[in-house]
Amino acid sequence: MGPFPAVHPGRFTDAGDEELTVFLIGMRFNKPWKVHRWLPVFVAMPRMIVHLKRHPAQGLLGLHGWAGRTILILQYWRSVEELQAFASAADAPHLAPWRRFMKTVGNDDAVGIWHETYRVAPDHRESIYVNMPAFGLAQATEHAPVDHGSRTAKQRMSRRGGRSAG
Repeated sequence: MGPFPAVHPGRFTDAGDEELTVFLIGMRFNKPWKVHRWLPVFVAMPRMIVHLKRHPAQGLLGLHGWAGRTILILQYWRSVEELQAFASAADAPHLAPWRRFMKTVGNDDAVGIWHETYRVAPDHRESIYVNMPAFGLAQATEHAPVDHGSRTAKQRMSRRGGRSAG
């Protein structure tokens, strides 16, 4: 496999049918010249990701990241409980950097961090991927071709027992 994942021509969706957790996390360079403030935050996340990839039983299903002045990492977890267990475990690489950030950075506005957590039932989501590599929910759960029963957003929501606004 080359540096780029294979594109799947056509229309695909995710076939996952379990509740999952969507976790958005990131940081913002408010004062980029204050490297001593943001660098420890910046280097902490890759360590966490490496740890989670080495320990899939902790619950991370997949992730994607984007960089700019605000960095965004989109993560899919099996459950909120597993995400919270990772975040609070003394032997995982999150708790110590979090405590260090709160002690050393605190209210210093040089760097910002943020996260949002969403628990998503299977009947409250749908996805479509056209001419894309396996991505998002389809990469984190199961990548499946669109078929007769999943051609529209309404059908994709309904196939899991949900209601759609149209």
